[in-house]
Amino acid sequence: MLAERVDRLAAGHYTITSIPEDVARYAEVPDTLPVGSPGKVGVLDLAFERRSGRTELTGHYQKAPLQIMRPLYYDPARPDLPYVIVMSSGGGMLQGDRYRLDLACGADASVHLTTQAATKIYRMEQDYASQLVTITAGPGGYVEYLPDPVIPFAESRFYQRTRVTCDPTATVILGETLLAGRLAHGERHAYTAYCNDLEVCGPGGELLFADPIRLVPGRAPVAGPAMFGAHGVLSTLYVVTSAVDAAELADALHEAAAGSGLVGGASTLPNRAGAWARLLGPESPHVNATLERLWDIARRAITGTPAPDRRKP
Repeated sequence: MLAERVDRLAAGHYTITSIPEDVARYAEVPDTLPVGSPGKVGVLDLAFERRSGRTELTGHYQKAPLQIMRPLYYDPARPDLPYVIVMSSGGGMLQGDRYRLDLACGADASVHLTTQAATKIYRMEQDYASQLVTITAGPGGYVEYLPDPVIPFAESRFYQRTRVTCDPTATVILGETLLAGRLAHGERHAYTAYCNDLEVCGPGGELLFADPIRLVPGRAPVAGPAMFGAHGVLSTLYVVTSAVDAAELADALHEAAAGSGLVGGASTLPNRAGAWARLLGPESPHVNATLERLWDIARRAITGTPAPDRRKP
């Protein structure tokens, strides 16, 4: 399942082209460790296939700071589905860090991927940090990628690009949560730039939908209408699937979001790709709990099984 042999430590593998100008303008060689130095490049390449009635990890390459422990099979309703936790030995992302995570899910395989803790983007004096995530779901594949929140510290610059390639018969449930900053410290939108691009494509590369985010407090207000407002947490759940009616799923997600006490709603995705929901709230616990509820609704509708209580160290 792993792609053809590539040099995963070559700069071209982990470097994102076409960085948004709001982040790229800060590119320079840091006085600290430069890009490509040991500990500055994290690479994680995972492949899963269905074998003997369950999904197994069949391809695994990792370079610290990114790493995983062995997959866990603790879900009584889905004993065939492995839960994998991505860990970072660095504790957060620093200037000059470049991460890449690749996940390939084979035909009829199922996998859940999450992170051990929130991703902290630390203060930067030079350059920026970036992360490239690619997810491929083959025919009949089922992928859940629900990382913990991203927390951009004051004066940080970060760009993430997530590209999902999904077979028409596959399902990908993807969650993204962003905090306005270190809320417990009273820090809100003190980062320099946070930019994120999500692209979801069919197996032939045709674009199904995209969702770009550009938050640059010094250039344009990010706390006004149609943005963060006075809220501290922004969370989105994308359910890319043809297994259920998109409108019915969107209605169920919208009802749960409306009853949560948070600001938010749900609708169908373009090109009949599925449904999505977006939430805004003051603090992480309530928003995270509601996101988990939406995940449970989507999973029950698609697989007929509930979402488990995720176990993390």
